Amino acid sequence: MTSKSMFVFVASAALSLGTAAIEIAATDAIAADPAEQHAFTLAARGVQIYECRAGTWAFVAPEAELFDAHGHSAGTHGAGPFWQARDGSRIVGAVKRRAEAPQSGAIPWLLLVAHGRGGSGLFGEVSSIQRVNTRGGSAPASTCASAGKVLRVPYTADYRFFKVLDRSQP
Repeated sequence: MTSKSMFVFVASAALSLGTAAIEIAATDAIAADPAEQHAFTLAARGVQIYECRAGTWAFVAPEAELFDAHGHSAGTHGAGPFWQARDGSRIVGAVKRRAEAPQSGAIPWLLLVAHGRGGSGLFGEVSSIQRVNTRGGSAPASTCASAGKVLRVPYTADYRFFKVLDRSQP
């Protein structure tokens, strides 16, 4: 191995370790309550919608489709924010904690508390949601000049859903 290729290898390994440390810190910052257990994860693919207001990009809403581990459509995610499963169950979330995303240009990682549970389906017992592994979705850093102009920024994320542990089980 040449000294140049060794340098590239070492630099790449250091970058990977640094990114892993940042991801661990972000995950720790938005950890679910110890009384909760991970129930399932859905991948999201969609857009974060922004509107030009007073020269800056203001967040309006997310708009995404949710997919299960097999790539099948499982529901939608939208303003509120809400998550609605294909079976009709629905939850609304409120941000509890946030952490900067490890990847530049990505929307923050979040821990949200589930409210307004509806239905007994997929989301029926969800108590909290983590948004992790975000890619893209951030508003441009530049100012905007056309009030009312709407910008749709593509993003992906994983939404990890938690439920309260059943303490009645041995």
